[in-house]
Amino acid sequence: MPLNREARGYSSMMEFRQLEAFAAVASELHFGRAAQKLYVSQPTVSELVRRLERELHTPLFTRTTRRVALTAAGVELLPYAKSILADATAATAAVQRVTEGQGGTVRVGLTPPAAPVLAPHLVRAFQRSAPRVTVRLEQMWLPTLTEAVITGAVDVALSCGLPPDPHQGHGDGDVVSAVCAAEPLLVGLRPEHRYAGQAAVGLEDLAHDVLGATRVGLFPAWALAQRQALEAAGVHPPAVDLLDTDLAATHWFAQPEVDWILLIGSLASSHTETVVLPVAPSRPVPFTLRWNPARAQPAAVAAFVHTALSTDLPAGWSPPSDTP
Repeated sequence: MPLNREARGYSSMMEFRQLEAFAAVASELHFGRAAQKLYVSQPTVSELVRRLERELHTPLFTRTTRRVALTAAGVELLPYAKSILADATAATAAVQRVTEGQGGTVRVGLTPPAAPVLAPHLVRAFQRSAPRVTVRLEQMWLPTLTEAVITGAVDVALSCGLPPDPHQGHGDGDVVSAVCAAEPLLVGLRPEHRYAGQAAVGLEDLAHDVLGATRVGLFPAWALAQRQALEAAGVHPPAVDLLDTDLAATHWFAQPEVDWILLIGSLASSHTETVVLPVAPSRPVPFTLRWNPARAQPAAVAAFVHTALSTDLPAGWSPPSDTP
């Protein structure tokens, strides 16, 4: 049967300040020094301890004109009081870290092209300045990622290309977009291709060769980035869908009708037989950062976004100002 507090004379539960005063006196064994430690008056400390003793219906200290000592009840209470005070201090510090962007979790959704190089690079740069913040990476297809930003399922989205503006009308504020980096577009050729021996190749030079195009349903973000690059160059080559289910399309040679493919450095390193050439003139593939301020945890997310937009980039990458 539950105890009736009123029947036992409880007026209220013990308070944090009471435990703080008790622990200070127990540490100093002197009410005056305890008051100095807490930056309050000695009568305040004495009253807080008396109130705690009334709450517990037992003395916690024996007091004489010459000394203060813990009673058996005081000895029993002290480790619990210290634990409560330590937990409260730790909780306050944790909340403060989150408030200042130095704690908490940032959930980053990314499309596959951002996974090999850019995303790990940004996370490492961010954790150098915010080591207590946990960054969770989750790969998503572009349509899913767009919805996740709108609903707040992720705090930040990272994708290649320039994704279309997400639909509004959710009543949760607008999704903000910014290009954070760009990686040069590359061309992959067969060793026997007529341009394989050149230092670079123009997209217009390949306008009549068959392009192996990434399937939209398989890697929609990379397919979008390829389409945007070709449209920006004003080139519309004949194209067939790649059958390769690997993002880097390392087995594209198996389709004899395909003359060339598009790549970026993040995907080219796994090609051992493909002749990889830069595009001339250079055509950077943008990588876009998106976040929803109305949904995101402000401080940690803002700190991550700031890092992503300002940190040094991996070798071969260019900052947003160099992106057309």
